[in-house]
Amino acid sequence: MKNCIITIGLLLISIGLYAQSIKSFKSADQQIIVKILEDQRVAWNQGDINEFMQVYWKSDSLVFLGRNGPKYGWQNTLDNYKKSYPDKKTMGLLIFNIHEIRILSKGNAFVVGAWMLKRETDEPNGFFTLLLKKIKGEWKIVADHSS
Repeated sequence: MKNCIITIGLLLISIGLYAQSIKSFKSADQQIIVKILEDQRVAWNQGDINEFMQVYWKSDSLVFLGRNGPKYGWQNTLDNYKKSYPDKKTMGLLIFNIHEIRILSKGNAFVVGAWMLKRETDEPNGFFTLLLKKIKGEWKIVADHSS
């Protein structure tokens, strides 16, 4: 019961952060980026890594930089996520706090934020920077640095 209450509380905090993010970012592109990141967070919390990955650029040129150094390619990134998070329990509950969305040009954006996973045994957290590019009219993550 205690875990259920904590989970509901974190979910409400996450929804509040999402609502705050929507208000904080004024441009249409910023709001679209907040929305796709929120959709990504929801997919994660449903245990759906395949859906979570849909915002990433499906290219061998996608770069993901984590604690083990850079890894390239959409499929490689998906495989690494599935290896590191084999089930919903290890995925935990994901919370984002988006600090900044900077539109660099008409088709490029930079995002700075924080992430936290709430799991039964621990609460790993860190920061991320994302480079997004508008590809065929849709914002896609082309580079992800998560620590």
